[in-house]
Amino acid sequence: MSEPVLELKGVAKTYNKGKPGAVEVLAGVDLSLAAGEMVALVAPSGAGKSTLLHIAGLLDVADAGEVRIGGHGMTGLSDRRRTAVRRQEVGFVYQFHHLLPEFTALENVMLPQLAAGCGRAEAELRAADLLARVAVGNRADHRPAAMSGGEQQRVAVCRALANAPRLLLADEPTGNLDPVTSDTVFATLIELGRSTGLAALIATHNMALAARMDRVLRLDNGRLAAE
Repeated sequence: MSEPVLELKGVAKTYNKGKPGAVEVLAGVDLSLAAGEMVALVAPSGAGKSTLLHIAGLLDVADAGEVRIGGHGMTGLSDRRRTAVRRQEVGFVYQFHHLLPEFTALENVMLPQLAAGCGRAEAELRAADLLARVAVGNRADHRPAAMSGGEQQRVAVCRALANAPRLLLADEPTGNLDPVTSDTVFATLIELGRSTGLAALIATHNMALAARMDRVLRLDNGRLAAE
């Protein structure tokens, strides 16, 4: 049996630890995510889902517990090595697209590839292919300001997948969109996830969208449980 793409063991996080008003956000979270599996993460506002995603994606460090990506432990890695793992193994999608306004859609999707050492011609070809697959290929030469919110978010999904990561982490990726556009973007995430076989952990408040995933996990009082 292959190693899980993402594994969390006893992950704990407390803000203002040791001080008055300390808040225990994660209280020993365990999670295993297999290749090709798409899991919804639901939680009340402020329950810590963004913290969980940031720790899983090596943007934050847990107070205790272990994070493993592709079977490799992440504890004790240098900042440089953590950055390299994020670049190679993890794709992020946020509620707001965070596209670079001075670059076109095509260039925004090329940039992560160029940063990873990919040649310009290869990066351009992959970027164009990804944009076409999510039906925004005709917007490739447009800057973000000239695109709709849904188009911008689909470009952000392509950017997250530009380096063919094994793990996709998404934090309320449709939370800033109207219901119809939200459904389109979510369908894009699912289609690309299924077709590429990556593992995905997607935080959402929308239970109808969550129900379309393989599993639904709820984060409450610092712990995960199946819905």
